[in-house]
Amino acid sequence: MRKMTTIRTSSATTRVVGGLKVLPGLQRLVGLRFPPSLSRDCRQFLISKCEKSSSSSSSSPIYICSSSRLSHLPPTPLSYRLRSIHGRHNCHSSMGPATAVSPPVAKKVEHVMEMFGDVRVDNYYWLRDDSRSNPDVLAHLEQENAYTNSVMADTKSFEEGLYGEMRGRIKEDDESVPTRRGGFYYYDRTLKGKEYVQHCRRSVVTADHTVHDVMPSGPEAPPEHVLLDENIKAQQHQFYSIGAFKVSPNQKLVAYAEDTKGNEVYTVHVIDAETLAPVGKPITNLTCYLQWAGDDALVYVTMDETLRPDKAWLHKLGTDQSTDSCLYHEKDDMFSLNLELSESQKYVFISSDSKTTGFVFYVDVSKPEDGAKVLTPRVTGIEASSVSHRGNHFFFMRRSDEIFNSELLACPVDDVSSTSVLIPHRDRLLIVHFDTASSIKIRDMRLFADHLAVYERENGLPKITIFQLPPVDDPLTSLKDGRSVDFADPVYDASLKGSPYQSSILRFSYSSLRTPTSVYDYDMNTGISVLKKVETVLGGFDSSNYVTERKWATALDGTQIPMSIVYHKGLVNLDGSDPLLLYGYGSYEVCIDALFKASRLALLDRGFVFAIAHIRGGGEMGRQWYENGKFFKKKNTFSDFIDCAEYLIQNKYCSKNKLCIEGRSAGGLLIGSVLNMRPDLFKAAVAGVPFVDVVTTMLDPTIPLTTAEWEEWGDPRKEEFYHYMKSYSPVDNVAAQNYPHILITAGLNDPRVLYSEPAKYVAKLREMKTDDNMLLFRCEFSAGHRAKSGRFQKLREDAFIYTFILKALNMIPPSHISQ
Repeated sequence: MRKMTTIRTSSATTRVVGGLKVLPGLQRLVGLRFPPSLSRDCRQFLISKCEKSSSSSSSSPIYICSSSRLSHLPPTPLSYRLRSIHGRHNCHSSMGPATAVSPPVAKKVEHVMEMFGDVRVDNYYWLRDDSRSNPDVLAHLEQENAYTNSVMADTKSFEEGLYGEMRGRIKEDDESVPTRRGGFYYYDRTLKGKEYVQHCRRSVVTADHTVHDVMPSGPEAPPEHVLLDENIKAQQHQFYSIGAFKVSPNQKLVAYAEDTKGNEVYTVHVIDAETLAPVGKPITNLTCYLQWAGDDALVYVTMDETLRPDKAWLHKLGTDQSTDSCLYHEKDDMFSLNLELSESQKYVFISSDSKTTGFVFYVDVSKPEDGAKVLTPRVTGIEASSVSHRGNHFFFMRRSDEIFNSELLACPVDDVSSTSVLIPHRDRLLIVHFDTASSIKIRDMRLFADHLAVYERENGLPKITIFQLPPVDDPLTSLKDGRSVDFADPVYDASLKGSPYQSSILRFSYSSLRTPTSVYDYDMNTGISVLKKVETVLGGFDSSNYVTERKWATALDGTQIPMSIVYHKGLVNLDGSDPLLLYGYGSYEVCIDALFKASRLALLDRGFVFAIAHIRGGGEMGRQWYENGKFFKKKNTFSDFIDCAEYLIQNKYCSKNKLCIEGRSAGGLLIGSVLNMRPDLFKAAVAGVPFVDVVTTMLDPTIPLTTAEWEEWGDPRKEEFYHYMKSYSPVDNVAAQNYPHILITAGLNDPRVLYSEPAKYVAKLREMKTDDNMLLFRCEFSAGHRAKSGRFQKLREDAFIYTFILKALNMIPPSHISQ
């Protein structure tokens, strides 16, 4: 039992277990006794704060207590300050708190859930507050943040140095490669010391557009015109993000969508491109799906109460939003809407998609009042996507269970039911790697007046193929052989960029784990590529110092799982002694490609190996790769990741004591699941905005994304799905066992993964785990799913995560640890 401490004051006597309670109106403190864990400096600091506060006229009590009791303070502004004060005035070892604030202990409020005879008790269900205003919830999140700050306080100076190192690699004043549209070059500019970009344009001087085209600069060039400065717009907001920036076809107007909370609810503003004066009133409560329908109208999409994009609207400039006409209302809550504009700018396409079915409407921008017309019919199990237009034809991709890697079709504008297959479905090829047959998956396309660029994946790697199209008025029934763009690295990322429809120039970006992002213009007639820009990386970076590899791990069922690997060849031993960070995702058919990230050099230059596990559930190896990692095959995702980890250990890339893992969102589900399955395999884990409360979330149709994702995870209202999903849901499988060092992050305004999921996951881990390893939780109060919005703010997040990893590995030099 803890000793009772009696505090004598000039006005009252109060007894508090393990600490002090000072009543308001106190004029003098007598015989103050603090818990012995508090340092002398901290005691004096708190006494001064207490004396200052005691003269306040506030009627709220002021609390001071020992570090182990801080988590039980009532949620008052002063209690937040005292927790922060206490955290800043304690010292810690590099592996965690010594005299630090004790971990927060969330109160238990029993919440019983029963289904199919199975009873689940969630003692932390109360942490969900959709209003984000419950004082008990906010107090708990503040306590978690204060504890995290306390544990990381002794390495704060190292973290600041790491941030400075990362920022020092950036060319802060820079501009993107200009894109020609109409009579202008459009580009983004960043300024030294500024978080956000300026959207700019400059008049075109020469009529010809070739791969050698360069935007003029200098005193003789046409003047630069700043269309939108995000730095100015962001001044009044803690979060600021532009989700769409669209210039009208006649180049006279700009429409942009802004999010000022991180909740992905946007407001659209239209401005005059020359004067920057607003045109009409803002359009509010939208998605970022926005397209011009001619020069005087916009098509946009709004959401229902669960933030599902469900209605497409036509807005005439100069009219009130309340008079806008609804083009289509998707009432099925498993479907969501999206918009595309044809490269010809003659049609806006409204697509409605579930995870397995997709269909498309088209709107003629020359007469949008005619409404939306059916392009591809709604047929369960058939998905149409990537729709565009050229001349007398629509182009689109189609996928089904039989044509799972997609085919490319065309149909006449005046007879959409008469389709011709231009690129057929391709499944297995003769190229075989370790008995795993390769396939080609069509992912996207770009249409030009005379060419078609198709973005594919072959054997797990991106591929760009160019096709010459026949004259516009000729029949279109097939394509001649295409020409592929060659890439050098064994693992890499390549993607299509915006290019003018009437041009023969294709723009694409290329990077690898050791090659900074490079932008090329490719002449589709000659095959000539011209490098337009390479991302500048300062600090003596030399790509030749780094090695990239592609390796294959054997899964439990014999499937070969590809991995992308990079390391600094002069700093690793490859004898099992090197630290390694393994990243994974494995959901939604998303491809995690081997692209460059400058901040990652902070790890590589400290002798880390970095690897990406391209596990099933992703889309790297084709549609079936995704199908084999969802529904009742979801556990393949987790076992693949474990098999990749064991391969890396067996082949001396690292050891268990040096292996760290990371994933975000659905990748956070991956991390949570593998930690429950094999906590002994990892030294440290980072789960960003993790989807970890699978069953509870997927049983609640009022939560954003739930209904649409029954075709991704399964519907737990059905018994077979309920039991299977529960068997891997991280929150439902936390056990009384040792776990590695863990860092969890969340965004309070996140609409995709509610902050309460990681919050309750951390609370349950604190209750159950049997080790003394770090378990830290940081919730950003002014951020959503993608963390903070500024470019330097994002670097600070990277610096914090990397410092945590280095701390867990005892790799921070003693000279950088404060005492």
